[in-house]
Amino acid sequence: MSADGNKLNADAPLLEVENLHVEFDTYGGTVEAVRGVDFTVEQGQTLAIVGESGCGKSVTVQSIMGLIPMPPGRITAGSARLRGHEVLGRNRIDGKEIRGREIGMIFQDPMTSLNPTMSIGAQIAEPLQVHRGYSATDAFAEAVHLLEMSKIPEAAKRARQYPFEFSGGMLQRAMIAMAISCKPSILIADEPTTALDVTIQAQILDLMQDLQKETGMAIILITHDLGVVARMADEVAVMYAGRVVEHGSADDVFYRSAHPYTVGLKEAMPTNDPALQHELKPIEGSPPDLFAPPRGCGYCARCPHAMQVCDVQPPSDHFLHDHHFSRCWLHHEQAPIKPETIYFKDAKA
Repeated sequence: MSADGNKLNADAPLLEVENLHVEFDTYGGTVEAVRGVDFTVEQGQTLAIVGESGCGKSVTVQSIMGLIPMPPGRITAGSARLRGHEVLGRNRIDGKEIRGREIGMIFQDPMTSLNPTMSIGAQIAEPLQVHRGYSATDAFAEAVHLLEMSKIPEAAKRARQYPFEFSGGMLQRAMIAMAISCKPSILIADEPTTALDVTIQAQILDLMQDLQKETGMAIILITHDLGVVARMADEVAVMYAGRVVEHGSADDVFYRSAHPYTVGLKEAMPTNDPALQHELKPIEGSPPDLFAPPRGCGYCARCPHAMQVCDVQPPSDHFLHDHHFSRCWLHHEQAPIKPETIYFKDAKA
């Protein structure tokens, strides 16, 4: 038993998030940024959380990491359990630091996430000294090895250079090296390829998959790029207005889309397949105001299939098969319409 009285349970799911609610106090009022998010991540699995900007993806994972500034932010409900033990509001479990040691994070913009006054090697070595007790010499040597694992050429030379001497792709590789330095169980990647060209994007995604196979870590991938999701994800959670509106395997979400918002995201995505090329269909309208969230379905005002009940009552989870569910009234047995673009339980896969 550790000093804080918690022991990790090897038989429990790696990470379970239940009914997470996060709010922010602003001059304009209270923003309900996350409104009851649930998901589970298993060892070695990649979960992609997708949705438009402002839907609550980053706030969800930052609250788990303890990166929400309090105030103005606050977690008003819910739990996040790492191998059976609560992590919200805690710094250590089983004598180990949660942030950095158990959960690593790749931030969206490496240029602003790295310290411009420290060499790359020193920044990678620092968590090794803090969390794993390495000496300065051993930590720097391990930093060089991590840069080599991240496929940065001339790693020993590069470790002594500063962030301004690195390209965008190399900075992202350095961020990955830092995030995996303490061998975390979970790697959170928040838009890891947003600022990179497509060639470098592919290299970064390949690197993350190679490291996952080598270390067995789970990955939570935060993105709005469905192409990245199709390449990386085992499970997909689609978020809208602070809630998960559809969750299933990557095949479920791409080939058996069960929520109108998921269908809208797919129709707005370009493709190189001539047989599937069509005019892109933007999702009309804007996300709801989370200062005063809608009473019913958050997507109601933009949904082409909205019914009267959608505006007044939030839909419950409708399970289609296994772990594939959709929060949409169209799946209720009394729904008068069954759009052809949406997968239903009695439809053929």
